[in-house]
Amino acid sequence: MVSASFLCLFLSYPAGRVVTFSRIGRVRKLSAGLLLLGIWLLPGPLWAYDYPIEDPYAATIIGTPEPLRARLPEKIPLETRTLPSPEGRSIPDVVSYNADLNYSVALQPGRAPLIFIIAGTGGLHNTGSNLLLMRAFYQAGFHAVGLTSPSHPEFVIAASSTSVPGQMYNDAEDLYRVMQAIRSDLGKGVKISSFSVTGYSLGAANAAFIGKLDTRQHAFDFRRILLINPPYSLYNSMSKLDRMLNNIPGGLDNFNTFFQKLLQRVSTAYKRSDSVEFNEQLIYAAFKDDPPTGEQLAAIIGMAFRLMSANMIITADVMTDFGLIKPSNVTLSKLTAVEPYFQVALRLNFTDYYHEFFYPFYKRRDPKLTRESLAELSSLEAIGDYLRTAENVGMVGNQDDIILLRGEIDKLKALFGERARIYPRGGHLGNMAQHETLGYIVAWFKP
Repeated sequence: MVSASFLCLFLSYPAGRVVTFSRIGRVRKLSAGLLLLGIWLLPGPLWAYDYPIEDPYAATIIGTPEPLRARLPEKIPLETRTLPSPEGRSIPDVVSYNADLNYSVALQPGRAPLIFIIAGTGGLHNTGSNLLLMRAFYQAGFHAVGLTSPSHPEFVIAASSTSVPGQMYNDAEDLYRVMQAIRSDLGKGVKISSFSVTGYSLGAANAAFIGKLDTRQHAFDFRRILLINPPYSLYNSMSKLDRMLNNIPGGLDNFNTFFQKLLQRVSTAYKRSDSVEFNEQLIYAAFKDDPPTGEQLAAIIGMAFRLMSANMIITADVMTDFGLIKPSNVTLSKLTAVEPYFQVALRLNFTDYYHEFFYPFYKRRDPKLTRESLAELSSLEAIGDYLRTAENVGMVGNQDDIILLRGEIDKLKALFGERARIYPRGGHLGNMAQHETLGYIVAWFKP
């Protein structure tokens, strides 16, 4: 879903020149230093919880104020490594530059437990939130591996078995296969004492389904699994994010105008700032004298999500030659101007993707599927029996998480019982860098 670090990436796009397909990964420089925070490993009691932002939309965008951030080392031995695309994989020329899948790794000098970290919707292996968690886990003595979300174009192109992300069982199998390839790629020189997995937002749901898969295949026998701000129902959460765009003044037809005004405010604050970092403080400075309304904040989050989903949808359409956006009889080359196709993709919401592409695609594979049953397959309730009894699986969430429908936080509590840690506020991932929240996340994995 949407996080503060992705919002910074979203705002770094030049107005009117949206980066299409997996080229989104080439414009992440401004968000790389977003959440270089620190950690206190022992969480305090909930009554002492000091996250101050009460508006859940503002919390989602701004994140954690500086004084309340956990403390992390500025540098860790971070590397980006590459897995080659499987032999024989068919990749259209227009996206062939992303035929390999990258991952991040920070390795301890000796034997240590390893944690896989799965990015949220549209997130790369080294997005800001992944880097935050990698620094936290590395400082605590873990090997840390950052994974790209199955919803990111790079994964769709290089690793997805269907190239149509969102079916949680398929995405879990794809990630599981990638994780095994990474373990082999690390080689015998990396001493690993145990394996664990975590993820945030959509990556949290991915982690849950991977955990269920591992109980059958036992490639890792995960010691611990933690879901951070998961959706209860992927369909419900994505649909709710879609509806946030209804808050754009004048409607969706004013998307470009609203985007340009937003970009101008942040650009002005950046020029006035002494800092070279594009971070939450910069966003705060941009809006402190004229704060957006709740509706405008929701629209900003909806815009960020629409950019991510448009990249995913058009990439899936090209990879499968489905014909939703690109006519199925048209072949795109490396030199093809893709901007017109992306503009069409921006007009599609997740509900459109689900009903016009996702459901027909999987219906062809399983004629027994209904729209309702397919949506249920991407809910945590689909693996509810596993989650209710798996003592090594926990979750962290917020009472005011903006991607959850009314009552869904209670359903999550029922799924996890005492293994659910619910904070009173923080929006969606807004408090992940807060010292108590991040401390609890790391402490969950400590022996």
